[in-house]
Amino acid sequence: MLQFIIRRTLGAGLILFLISAFTFFMFFAIPQDPALLACGKNCTPDALEVIHKNLGLDDPVPVQFWNYMVGIFAGRDFAVGHCSAPCFGVSFDNQQMVWDTILDRLPLTISLSAGGLLVFLTVGLGAGMIAAARRGTAVDKFFSGSSLVLSSLQIYFLGPVVMGIFVYSSGLLDKPQYVPFSEDIGGWFMGLLIPWCVMSVIFTANYTRMSRSTMIEQLQEEHVRAARAKGMSSKYVFFRYAWRGSLTPIVTILGIDLGALFGGAMVTELTFGLAGLGRLARDSVIDKDLPLTMGVMIFSAALILFFNIIVDALYALIDPRVRLS
Repeated sequence: MLQFIIRRTLGAGLILFLISAFTFFMFFAIPQDPALLACGKNCTPDALEVIHKNLGLDDPVPVQFWNYMVGIFAGRDFAVGHCSAPCFGVSFDNQQMVWDTILDRLPLTISLSAGGLLVFLTVGLGAGMIAAARRGTAVDKFFSGSSLVLSSLQIYFLGPVVMGIFVYSSGLLDKPQYVPFSEDIGGWFMGLLIPWCVMSVIFTANYTRMSRSTMIEQLQEEHVRAARAKGMSSKYVFFRYAWRGSLTPIVTILGIDLGALFGGAMVTELTFGLAGLGRLARDSVIDKDLPLTMGVMIFSAALILFFNIIVDALYALIDPRVRLS
């Protein structure tokens, strides 16, 4: 297990390096001086020269990239002050440390992603198991049909519809907003309830179909039929043998969906006007703010790769037949 984690971590480091290099050199490929983006509207030649010197833009691009990568681990000094590791530079737009900006927006995105994950796993897997246990009945047809309809919806369409019904028309729920968990648990929950449900709709539909099909397949396996032949109760066989076996492909797909979940959180933030990492990423691209774009991209990629390593490790724990070697 330790060798597997080390191997995957080294591979993740290489991927992050390639992502960083691609983003950095693509930015400098645009026909515009990066110093002009940091200089602002009332830019003078003297101010532009100072920015070139402070940001190290007079150095060759490969040297700038090397200094940037070293700064992530060792920190760097800028005109606005020292940037401690992990240092992703200083934003061109507001002259603030990129890492501090990311930390400021991160709690909202984590809350949104974690809540959506909990909702679609609970509802999706639960509905799929019920449909598999009641195969061929009206309950099975209801869940199967609903999953087909819900999987065709999109966040940017469903979000305004739900807002119009439950917020503006009926007033049953408050307008989505982010309240820190440490300040008000109830406000945190109610403020993100609609975004959680909307973001998890598509994932819930997919996991309902997936868990139903894998559960039905597991119920036909020889070891499950042997357990029933030994006189074990249907409930025990269902959860002890069939349910555990059905988790293996679900965990595999979950590792792939983590990136999609993060992307869904970004779309959800824009749909409901929430200021998280998704909105920060969009604004940084529009403003051509290289340090902010680089910081958000590297941090987001690192999170996705980290959770994929965890999912792969869980895959081996769930299925003892898997050999990490």
